[in-house]
Amino acid sequence: MAQQRRVIIVGAGFGGMQAAQSLAHCDAEVLLIDRNNYNTFVPLLYQVAGAQIEPELVAYPIRNVVRDTPNVKVLVGEVRHIDFSQQVIEAHGTLISYDYLVVATGSDTAFPQNIQPSATVFSLRTLEEAIAIRNHIFQCFESASQEPDEVKRQQLLTFMIVGGGPTGVEVAGVLVELCHAVQKDYVNIDPRHVHIRLLQSGDRLLAHLPPNLGIYTQKKLKRMGVDVQLNTKVQHIEGEQIQLDHGDRYSASTILWTAGQKATVPDLAPAPDTAAKLKLEVLSTLQLTRHHNVYAIGDVAYLKENPLKGLAPEALQQGVAVARNIKRQLRGKAPQPFQYFDKGRLAIIGNGSGVGQVGPFELTGWLPWLMWLAVHWVYLPGFRNRAFVLISWLHAYLRGDRAVRLMLGSDSTHKPVKTLF
Repeated sequence: MAQQRRVIIVGAGFGGMQAAQSLAHCDAEVLLIDRNNYNTFVPLLYQVAGAQIEPELVAYPIRNVVRDTPNVKVLVGEVRHIDFSQQVIEAHGTLISYDYLVVATGSDTAFPQNIQPSATVFSLRTLEEAIAIRNHIFQCFESASQEPDEVKRQQLLTFMIVGGGPTGVEVAGVLVELCHAVQKDYVNIDPRHVHIRLLQSGDRLLAHLPPNLGIYTQKKLKRMGVDVQLNTKVQHIEGEQIQLDHGDRYSASTILWTAGQKATVPDLAPAPDTAAKLKLEVLSTLQLTRHHNVYAIGDVAYLKENPLKGLAPEALQQGVAVARNIKRQLRGKAPQPFQYFDKGRLAIIGNGSGVGQVGPFELTGWLPWLMWLAVHWVYLPGFRNRAFVLISWLHAYLRGDRAVRLMLGSDSTHKPVKTLF
């Protein structure tokens, strides 16, 4: 009797998890590997950082997802090396062979060489980082409430956000809402001393959406009190001092870096064809150009014929497509090209406002805001998570309050989290 073939999926993000679910009950052993035993719902991380929802509500155990699929196994470990020639991976100190491989290792924040995470510079890619940001923000309020020096107090209450994409806009909006919510608790802090600045290197916000929506977003944020600066690049950061390319210099205890990303991949041999930001070049079928039993999906994949934006819906559809192609290969058939179906794009601003594009229609105001919440609520895994997130949203939006105010851990200093894959 022939040995059952093995499919290994590295990374349990949107694409990897979807691929594993789509390969359920197929004629192959499926091994899903991730450094965590949970899947993180990344689109809601900014709400964890903004004290709107509990951290555990955006995390869901991987084993719960695949518990009813006997051919899918889970391994918690770090994938350090992949050998395409020998068809083996090194995970958790063990060599594991594969017949088919799916690389879904995601991305990390791309910092310039002269700027790195520090006690004041944060990225927002993992659950640990979101918690660290929340701790840090509340520590800034606590320190500012006791700080007699006006200059130092102003520095503690200045929040710089670098990057005008969806994450930067979301973070700016949630910070405005958080600052309003905590005013009643820090009565000795003058709200006028809280400064939120959003820096964008391009000439408009939300460059992946039509220009009108970027303009609307900029005006909305300005009405909310956010200082939006376009065509502005960060030249240097030293401690709590941030130097901009046009000469302005600010003091800020909190700098949130949401600009740019790069693929995170383990050591690969022989080296595959790569594109910018360390992405792996793939064919239209999502197979690596020189290794046709290896697929790459999500933020780690570069499809030259149709470059995608690295959004969650793209990764989900790629996960389904890869599973379908592997099933075809298991039956001796040729893989089929991936075709992305764009259902529309939404972005949330805050204060009951959002923007979006659905087909030819451009949406602004409360409707895309509500659509954004509904879509992400539906896709959030776990009944309990959805129930408590809904309660948290109702509490936040109806009462204008933030119930999640714990500073967890022995200290609130920022310790950069290194993603190994």
